[in-house]
Amino acid sequence: MTESFTLPYTLFFAGALFFSFFVNRFLLKFSGNLGIRNTNETIIRWSSTSKPALGGISFFIIFLLSVIVISFIIPDYNDFFNLQTLGMILVVSIGFLMGLFDDAYNTRPWLKFFTQLLCGVLLVATGTYIDIFSSLFLNYALTVFWVVGMMNSINMLDNMDGITSIVSLSILLSFLLGMWLSGDGSNPLVVIILGIIAVLLAFLYFNWYPSKMYMGDTGSQFLGVLLAALGVNSLWNGVAFGGESTALMRFLAVAIVFALPIIDTTTVFIKRIARGQSPFVGGKDHTTHHISYLGFSDGNVAIIFAVLSVISVVLGLLVMNFLESWKIYYYILFGAYFVALFAVLFTIANLNKAKAYGNDTEKINR
Repeated sequence: MTESFTLPYTLFFAGALFFSFFVNRFLLKFSGNLGIRNTNETIIRWSSTSKPALGGISFFIIFLLSVIVISFIIPDYNDFFNLQTLGMILVVSIGFLMGLFDDAYNTRPWLKFFTQLLCGVLLVATGTYIDIFSSLFLNYALTVFWVVGMMNSINMLDNMDGITSIVSLSILLSFLLGMWLSGDGSNPLVVIILGIIAVLLAFLYFNWYPSKMYMGDTGSQFLGVLLAALGVNSLWNGVAFGGESTALMRFLAVAIVFALPIIDTTTVFIKRIARGQSPFVGGKDHTTHHISYLGFSDGNVAIIFAVLSVISVVLGLLVMNFLESWKIYYYILFGAYFVALFAVLFTIANLNKAKAYGNDTEKINR
């Protein structure tokens, strides 16, 4: 970040952190039965305790506040408020509202999928799409797949206290540091990223094991589409890269930075389809759950994912900024990290099957 923006960014981050903590405290105090899950539902969750799923509301409030504050912190950056920005705000709002509706009424999977598909199409239509291939059709198709996949991945990863908050924080931190190190600190997206980092840190206080509050689908769908959109700008299209970037470098950066949600979702999909079960009908068979079955407490599982997230941040930054003169073995080394992490988590997910699949006959969530 340039020196002239350091103080405004710091003040905004501190203000957003304080305000987010206050909003979550307010929501928790006055929640009553609003947003509480596990009351009379047949849905089985990892936690058997009823808790308000209202954290996503504070996410959206801070997001809107961040968009408003951009014009005050970076008054000369008028080009930001264009069709692409409108598209991002629109799809993030749709994701938030769909999640809010799902938390209230437990919507059907096909409706969620259609809404996620709509978000991907709207992003493409407003000019935000992955630019990797020479074919626009392939770029558009990959973008829609990316948005739908990430909205489902972040939603599915929200299966244990603190996990999604930690992983989302690490991804956002990768974006932020990547922009800073590449000299793009005046990018208005920095304000939005700082705001969401602040609100996630404040929320994590209430979401750390044993949690007092969930983010709900309101929060996970919001984060999924926002991270997907920011990922297109920062990683897929190489905005956060310090030098020239090849398509394979960008693929590697995406795989490393988003490793945990990608691996968890892929593992769950493979195993559920292999059992003849719909991958959209959830269960206690996620990578986080299987680590817990090994004897780790929920808090220790969160710490393990935090450590893996830090490693992913460091390696992602190496790909983006510190290894400008690329050698062929760099691709092998970074690819090996992703493959090794996938292999370890997939292997762990094949243990303790009885615990994971004991509730298959009942309706379960994630």
